[in-house]
Amino acid sequence: MTEIKLTTRKIIRSNKRFVIYLLWGIIIAALIFGALLLPIILHPASYAINQGEVSPYDIQAPSDIVYFSDELTQRAKDVAENSISNVYLPADPGITRRQIERLRLSVAYINSVRADTYASQDQKIADLSHMVDVSINADMALKILNISDTRWETVNLEAMNVLEQVMRTTIRTDRLNDARRNISTLIDLSLPESQATLVSELVTPFVVPNSLVSSEQTELAIEQAVEDVIQVEKVYVAGETIIQRGQIVSPLVWEALQQFGLVKRQQETQFIFGSVIFSLFISALFLYYIRFRRANQFQNYRSIALVLITFFIILYSMRMVIPDHTVLPYLFPVAAFGLAISSLFVLEIGIVFSLALAVLGAFGLEQSLSLTIYYSLPVIIGMLVLGKGRRISTFLWTGVLISLAGSAIILGYRFTEMNTDLIGILTLLGASFFYGIASAIAAMVLQYIFAQILGVTTTLQLLEISRPDHPLLQHMLVNAPGTYQHSLQVANLAEQAARAIGADALLVRVGALFHDAGKSMNPLFFIENQVRSEINTHDELDPISSSKIIVEHVNDGIVLAKKHRLPNRIHDFVLEHHGTLVTRYQYMKAVQAAGNDPSKVDLADFQYPGPKPRSRETALIMLADGCEARARAEMPKSEDDLKSIVRKVFEFCQTEGQLDNTTFTLRDLHLAMESFASTLKNTYHPRIEYPKMQPEAKTIKQIRHAKDNKSD
Repeated sequence: MTEIKLTTRKIIRSNKRFVIYLLWGIIIAALIFGALLLPIILHPASYAINQGEVSPYDIQAPSDIVYFSDELTQRAKDVAENSISNVYLPADPGITRRQIERLRLSVAYINSVRADTYASQDQKIADLSHMVDVSINADMALKILNISDTRWETVNLEAMNVLEQVMRTTIRTDRLNDARRNISTLIDLSLPESQATLVSELVTPFVVPNSLVSSEQTELAIEQAVEDVIQVEKVYVAGETIIQRGQIVSPLVWEALQQFGLVKRQQETQFIFGSVIFSLFISALFLYYIRFRRANQFQNYRSIALVLITFFIILYSMRMVIPDHTVLPYLFPVAAFGLAISSLFVLEIGIVFSLALAVLGAFGLEQSLSLTIYYSLPVIIGMLVLGKGRRISTFLWTGVLISLAGSAIILGYRFTEMNTDLIGILTLLGASFFYGIASAIAAMVLQYIFAQILGVTTTLQLLEISRPDHPLLQHMLVNAPGTYQHSLQVANLAEQAARAIGADALLVRVGALFHDAGKSMNPLFFIENQVRSEINTHDELDPISSSKIIVEHVNDGIVLAKKHRLPNRIHDFVLEHHGTLVTRYQYMKAVQAAGNDPSKVDLADFQYPGPKPRSRETALIMLADGCEARARAEMPKSEDDLKSIVRKVFEFCQTEGQLDNTTFTLRDLHLAMESFASTLKNTYHPRIEYPKMQPEAKTIKQIRHAKDNKSD
């Protein structure tokens, strides 16, 4: 029965979780869908009109606008293309030779017809009329057949001579008729009119163009002329009439109406369908990522909520500002979001949300593909370079790299487009450099805001407060120098171990510097600040009072941390570095005073307030603190002694359950022990024992002085 109840509860909890995630998925999908439709919602179609129809309205420009007109640019290109004449090749002598040869063959055929003694005159006329190269009618055939052989020979020679002279000149297709009309001027004037006419009729069919059009060179000339055409700007002033009632909506007018958003967008149904698909896909991606990667990437649900809220604020801002603009999309500092969350959390979060923002922000816009690449690839490069953003200069260099990457993408896409002029490319390159630097600066601001809201400590904050001139560190150095040196030793131990196990080494080091800050309030009650020859202040106190003073350094540390505005994450190191352990020395004295009866001693009077360490970083400080204190007290003589001290501290903390709330693995503990032993070995390595100085012994200076006197 109990098993059935447990199973039922598990099913109910599972169903509740499913319903919660389903609701979150619906909310996220609805928000994404709203963002994608925002340009249509903000700029709804005002007029039910289509291109080519008669306008039933007088439509005026609602505002000033300047845009590059594709229609006017295309017209300018058409004019440039039509202005290019055909490019001709030089005159080809081969064509002249072929035509002369064809004339010679035609004359030879005529000679054979004239010499045919068996054919009648009608048959000869019919044979001549069937010639291909020369069109000979009946009158011309009679002239050829009736002319004497001598005169026919003269006509042949003159025809060859005239054809050669005509074909020596450059003849293009558009000048062919002029060349044929000039034939009569080249015929020998001594010939009778009938023979001259016969020469002209024979030569004219063989005069053809010898300078042909070069289609390749003509195409190159046209392409060059089109490339030289720059984009044409169209300007409208608010109130200017775009189209009057009764006029046909021309392509130019339709373009203007689309620029103002006064007509229904084309393919709006397809756009809405695509928006639904993208909304469902991105929301499913977010849910999967949050469900299965949250524990490794996000600190808590508040972090998830903050990232999602900021994501949608930026997305809605993009969808409101970017559409219907040419340069503004390249200025909007989208990369700031990815840089901020990757430096504050992990790289994976930055990549996932930056890619989603790039895809959704550019969806449905002109140049959507290039904008998506422009928004995603540079920010990924920037996140890889930035890392945790340890210096302001790193942010600035990241901004420069983002600018260069964005410029490369702009050049790569724009140079392949025929309608982009040099001024337009230079404008976009300038926008890219603004985009990179603005993104880096905005990322620093966002990182600071996120850190304040979530109580997360940024790398820049850690570096700032870890400087030796920090007021609290100076306070420790002046009032509790022994504690200050102890904190440095603990910081070295814990930092090296953190690197070995992959924990946050910088956070561990800074936490170690401040973990014992409370001791500076009562420094003489802690052994590292006491002079060996003086009496221990605890000897005059009862065990409970002594323990309370020692335990109180935790609360005093929190007071000082708040006073000096240390990040909340550093507070954890102050509170957790002793966990819920007890002051064993005072406790054992109290037990002895009670006749060795532990039941007469309240353990709570000797216990630290805790809590137990809740992260690997704070647990490392507890372990390093214990190892350093015991090593300093016992002064180990060998490496085995050091390893024994480290092992005992680790085993004690484990036995007391102080590591139960951490994610330590056995491998982590093993690596940390090895790191502690190695660092302590370098600290407590054997030193040379120098001979003791005797009061009567001469100094080196005195010996040298005696030698100098002796030599003199």
